[in-house]
Amino acid sequence: MNQPAQKRDRQRGGRDRREREEVASDLIDRLVGINRVSKVVKGGRNFSFAALVVVGDGKGRVGFGTGKAREVPEAIRKATDTAKKNMVRIALREGRTLHHDVKGHYGAGHVVLRSAPAGTGVIAGGPMRAVFETMGVQDVVCKSTGSQNPHNMIKATFAALNNCASPRSVAARRGLKVSDIIARRGDTAEGKE
Repeated sequence: MNQPAQKRDRQRGGRDRREREEVASDLIDRLVGINRVSKVVKGGRNFSFAALVVVGDGKGRVGFGTGKAREVPEAIRKATDTAKKNMVRIALREGRTLHHDVKGHYGAGHVVLRSAPAGTGVIAGGPMRAVFETMGVQDVVCKSTGSQNPHNMIKATFAALNNCASPRSVAARRGLKVSDIIARRGDTAEGKE
């Protein structure tokens, strides 16, 4: 009586694993950096490698992860697995840019992310470019001030992205209609011109 239940669970687990692999195959991963780390021990030096990877689906979901191992491929695999677990969804405007300008910081890393009109492209440096390309953003202007460390830059970028809010989420929080929020955004844009 117990065996068929176990067999059924195994079959379901296999099906779930295949579904997860299909979802994982749609992901875009970008290797941001690899560091060689040495530890001095009694017999000499032990070398290991630390990898930083950004993973996204090109439709607004993105995550980053780090991994450390004796071999480079293993470190990259660990970092990719961590990035897949830590993915977050960011609301995009028209599927191509951010809804509004936002600042973020982590440690000594400070970033400014600005939404841009169509055709601008991704104007960002190094690690931030990897985040936006894997996330599927087509038009954005970014500036990094402070630390140039890739870890701090990526964490500051994610801190800024987590502060982005779509008109739908703002309307739900305030108890208004989305059209009210968008109309106000249009009014302020006209006032600036």
